[in-house]
Amino acid sequence: MLTRRDWLLLGLLGGGSSSSLLRAAEHLPQSVTFKGVEKFQQVVARAMAENWAALPMGARVAQFGLALRGTPYVGWTLEIDDRVESPSVNFLGLDCWTFFEVSLGLARMIGRRKSAYGPSDLLREIEETRYRGGVCRGNYLDRIHYLDEWFTDNAARGNIRYVTREVGPVVRLTGRANDEMSLNPKLYRYLRASPALVPQLRQLEARLEKVPFDFIPKDQVAACEGKIQSGYIIGIVTNRAHVYCSHVGLALRTGDGACRFMHASATYKKVVVDKTIHEYLYSVKSHAGIVVGRPR
Repeated sequence: MLTRRDWLLLGLLGGGSSSSLLRAAEHLPQSVTFKGVEKFQQVVARAMAENWAALPMGARVAQFGLALRGTPYVGWTLEIDDRVESPSVNFLGLDCWTFFEVSLGLARMIGRRKSAYGPSDLLREIEETRYRGGVCRGNYLDRIHYLDEWFTDNAARGNIRYVTREVGPVVRLTGRANDEMSLNPKLYRYLRASPALVPQLRQLEARLEKVPFDFIPKDQVAACEGKIQSGYIIGIVTNRAHVYCSHVGLALRTGDGACRFMHASATYKKVVVDKTIHEYLYSVKSHAGIVVGRPR
């Protein structure tokens, strides 16, 4: 029998998304799921003192991204348990995915005016964007694991607007599998512990492969950077086999008029404001282009 949460997920009850009515589904204790509470409190206190909630959404996301600049790069920060999946945040170390996601989550959170915010407030926002349909039931495959699906799922639910075609000319990616995870299950803690998840994951990947995927080629990006605003989410499309997107970050328009790429960098080992987006693309041979989302 479907619960109220299930009906909300299916969009058959009014009143907005499930997470606007329900608290985050915290399936593990916050001692496991939330690291760096002091840093969280510092960033939120500054945001409230400077009234970042009044900023347009994109500028707000970028402001939180800047507040996280210098945070160490730490890979695999989403792999927090062997079996139980739960929304999580780690302010002590970020990878490319958690950097943009935490910046977006903080921007969404601070827009819900309150006198004070705690870890559960941010975990609720993370659940809304990290999990398919905005709901985590404690299962590893509830989580959106591929960036192309993150864009389409969150655009369908109104969390972002998928603006790739509005920004620049696109080409369609064809003839490539999207199965990096199922081919390499030993790299993922949950998949090592539960091999039975791998065939289910492959079914999800096969569905993603049927969704048309268009992107702006990197030789077209310089000409259209003027249409990209601060806080836009920039997915880096790759030429590598078995995956569509290999990296992600945020756009940042700087005082010199440039549009730079802000990201958690494995090269610099921290969150940085890097080159312009097109210069960054050309700095890595395997980068093919970009997809773009505007936060809402």
